[in-house]
Order: sequence, then structure tokens, then C-alpha cells
Amino acid sequence: MPPKPTFLSCDWGTSSFRLRLVERETLTILAETSSGEGNAATAELWQQAGQPPEQRVGFYLAIMQQHLKELEEVVGTSLNDVPVVISGMASSTIGMLELPYKPLPFATDGSDLLARTIAPTADFRHATLLISGVRSADDVMRGEETQLVGCNFENTAEEQLFLHPGTHAKHVVVRHGQAVALKTYMTGEFFSLLSAKGILAASVEEGGKLEEGENLRWFEKGVQDSRQANLLHNAFRVRTNDLFKSAGKQENYFYLSGLLIGSECGDLLAALPSQITLAGEPVLVAHYRAALRVLGVADKCPVQMKTAVEVALNGQRAVLNAQLPVQ
Repeated sequence: MPPKPTFLSCDWGTSSFRLRLVERETLTILAETSSGEGNAATAELWQQAGQPPEQRVGFYLAIMQQHLKELEEVVGTSLNDVPVVISGMASSTIGMLELPYKPLPFATDGSDLLARTIAPTADFRHATLLISGVRSADDVMRGEETQLVGCNFENTAEEQLFLHPGTHAKHVVVRHGQAVALKTYMTGEFFSLLSAKGILAASVEEGGKLEEGENLRWFEKGVQDSRQANLLHNAFRVRTNDLFKSAGKQENYFYLSGLLIGSECGDLLAALPSQITLAGEPVLVAHYRAALRVLGVADKCPVQMKTAVEVALNGQRAVLNAQLPVQ
């Protein structure tokens, strides 16, 4: 019996690299490897190497080839000729090959996303499909468009929302099988800055889980308070919580998280979609799910949750099948 078709899934972000060998039909992960060789670090190495521009793609693929060897050792066979699908920042200015953004709208089945196929070479014997990002008139995303495709949105006139939490959270409106509007919220980056730098850093302490101790109660209070006053005022309450010993530093950490996520998700109350698909890392998904419940959003429209890995693999496969179908 011939081996089942597979593909190599590459999520190449700004600060991290992950490569998976995936069974094409079932999306079973057969092997995986990861490192901190994100596009930012790789771009810096490229600059230091001083090679001509035409060798840039090969420079990046040589790094991938090293990780491919690790996967081959795990599965005990050559992976030559297995196609590679790359989504994320590899198509950006710091990536292997800058591709233009696809203007909104785009089809949620991935059929019209911009992608470039890089032909196999003697040094890298894999057809490589590089997926580009998406832009509106005043916003952009790279990587999340592939995850949106992996959510399998229904083709309906009702407005649906793709919500991807993260450093730069994405809210994408879907209608009639098309992604039609995009908003980015710098929630994760603001949380990182406020909790690690400036006066609030001494009032919070990372650690613990949402469901432990009083963490959930303080997170919920943060979400509730986000609807009562301006965020810039509310943020100072993190300091006074600590000064007056109203909350422990770890509880305060979750209070700050609730303030920021509540401020982001509170925008949904002005125009509720018919359904929300919340897709991302499990810990963040749990925070957002709690915030949507506290805000009353979850009572008014269904919220379905998916993992980042699930939707990324499903989306990459969809684009791969459209661009490089199984022979």
C-alpha cells in the first residue's frame, strides 16, 4: 500500500518557527519541531551574511532544511518531494519573499488568497507554497487569514465574526462566504507593556491559572470595570489595588487582563454578529470566552471555540488543495 499523502506545515512567525509533518486527509500530526528562529532573527542573520538578494529565498529554505532533517530522523524516511505550506510572516518584509497583501474581501474557502509557489531545487526538493496576508484600507494581517479559512464558515447572509486573540487580536467580519472587514486590537502587546514596564509592573505578578483561587473573580471584575470607565483611568486602579492591598499581585495580573480584554470585546456590544468563532491558543481562548460571558455577548450569540493548530492546519490544507492538488 502506498504511503498516504502528507504535507509539511510551517508556521513561521516573527519570533518563532514551527514545522509539522501532517497527513493530508486526516490532518494527523506525524512529527513536529520548533525553534526560536523566527523571521526577525533570520532576517538579521541574512543581513549579516551579506549575500545578494537573489539568494535570500535559498538562505531561508536552508534553515528549514535543517529542521526537515530532524523530522526525517523521527519518521525514519526521506521527505523529499513532500510539499511545504508556509503561512505567517515569511511573506513579509522580514521574511524569505515579500508578497503583496490580498485586498479585502477574500473567500473564506481560501480559493482566492494570494500565494506564491516556489519550485523545487537540487538543494531543496520541495514545492513550497507561500501564503500572503490580507489588508483592508487601514489594517493588515498575516497568518490569521489562513486560520480563518480553517474555521469552515457557513456561506450565509448573516454576519459572522472570526475572533483571533493574541499580541494583535484580529476581528474579521464574514458575510456571504467572504471576509469583508478587519479590525486589529493591540490587546496582547498593551498587556505585555503594562505588566512588564512602567509603574504597574510592580503591582502584578505572572503565574497561576484563570480558574485558580480568586483569579477568575478578579478577571471578571476587570471585564465589568472595563464597561464602567475609561481604560486609561481603569489601568491606574491596578496600582491602587496593590497599594490598598485590595488584591494580591497575581490577582491584579488577571484584573489587568480583564480590563484589556473587556475593553476590546466590549466593542461587540454595539453590533452583535450572529455567531462568533473564537480560535487561538487554549489559554487565551479561555480568557476571551470568560470575557464574552461576563459582557453578556455569549448569551446573545453562539460562540464556538477552536484551537490555533486545528484551524491553521485546516486552512493550510485548503489553500494547498486549491493551489497544488494531490496528483
